[in-house]
Amino acid sequence: MPHRRTQPAKAYSKHYHLGLGFHGFHRINYLEWGDATQFKHLETLFCVHGLTRNARDFDHLAERLCTQYRIVCPDVVGRGDSDHIPEDGYNYLQYNSDMNALISRLGVTELNWIGTSMGGIIGMVLASVAQSPIKRLVVNDIGPEVSREAQMSIAEYIGRSDDFASIDAVADHLRNIYKEFAPMTDEDWQHMAHYSSRRTKQGVYRLKVDNRVGEAFRDSISYFNVDMWDTWERITCPVLVLRGKESSFLSEQTAERMLACGPETTLIEFDDTGHTPTLRNDEQVNVIADWLNDS
Repeated sequence: MPHRRTQPAKAYSKHYHLGLGFHGFHRINYLEWGDATQFKHLETLFCVHGLTRNARDFDHLAERLCTQYRIVCPDVVGRGDSDHIPEDGYNYLQYNSDMNALISRLGVTELNWIGTSMGGIIGMVLASVAQSPIKRLVVNDIGPEVSREAQMSIAEYIGRSDDFASIDAVADHLRNIYKEFAPMTDEDWQHMAHYSSRRTKQGVYRLKVDNRVGEAFRDSISYFNVDMWDTWERITCPVLVLRGKESSFLSEQTAERMLACGPETTLIEFDDTGHTPTLRNDEQVNVIADWLNDS
């Protein structure tokens, strides 16, 4: 029997814009939360998901904060309801370009950025360049250095899932590959499964992420750790770093170094959480809301 779902309490609207790559144009889906008649009076909060995730990861945060901010949540190309493109387009040059095009479409000169994992890397890069529109940056469980071991742990599963017989089977799969995610209730896993998959004409369920994203990611892994310390030290806006204390991606040593160099940085850590804090409860959202109000 299919699970009954309730619609989010706050209104959102779906849109798309066109990104451009060497292969041609592609559609980028994004959600815009809140009352459009009030957008000109509100700051923009731009929320970008992790490597294999999508815009719906921010539903709880957006419901909570959309009366205070104009909240924009895109599906990065190859994920969610955005277009799939050739494998050689799945890289940070393309992602940065697409997000810049969306910022231009919004018609804003300043915004606040929340980026989870991959979304945090995109945010750090865009915040590090001259005349960046990012005035406050939240990076969720990612830093300027990521170990090869952590990258290989994702490479084992990304883009290698089979079709699933039911939403429950999708949820079970997500529970298995995202063991570090917290907090997550049974309802959260069902929500994630619903918005992370689509039913095919054959009646089976398939994840809404292009398998070629996985191939591109595996091809990008070198024998060395990711090193973006030069990028980090060019950031001038205030930064909030969120870290799961059990994270396999943002080590305690990297987090401490982020406090010691580069931009003005605040670090908040969450108990019983790995990679990543999911921003699905009031404790985690309140940390972000309070910091945005005070910084």
